Amino acid sequence: MAEKKRRVVKKPTESVREKATKAQDKPVKRRLHRTAATAASKPVRAAGRGVKKAAKPFAFAVKPFRTRPARFIGRVMTSILFLRYFRESWKELRNVTWPNRRETLKLTLAVFVFAIGFGLIISVVDFGLDKLFKELLLK
Repeated sequence: MAEKKRRVVKKPTESVREKATKAQDKPVKRRLHRTAATAASKPVRAAGRGVKKAAKPFAFAVKPFRTRPARFIGRVMTSILFLRYFRESWKELRNVTWPNRRETLKLTLAVFVFAIGFGLIISVVDFGLDKLFKELLLK
């Protein structure tokens, strides 16, 4: 029997910009640690529902920067340790769309080709100017 040949259809590869726009259009997935933190805080919230605000045993532990002095101390510590910088850097790093292996190889090859070409051009111009100045100045 004659076997049927399957026709292979190759999809065009996406550019980094296309992937970035596609990633922005997708809804943000909830992170596992956020759901775990929510689940861990449920007993604390449940314990505080039936108790008056003054008698909450975990009021400071749940919201530590609720009072003004604690907020001030938190701001000072944040500015000294540059915590805001690291937090914002981490958020920015999470937004980066990283290229896959194939794109990385292409871009690396392009950088090497450009560097070699630019080096050759500079060396030819340097050699030509060297010969020109030796001819004019040393005669």
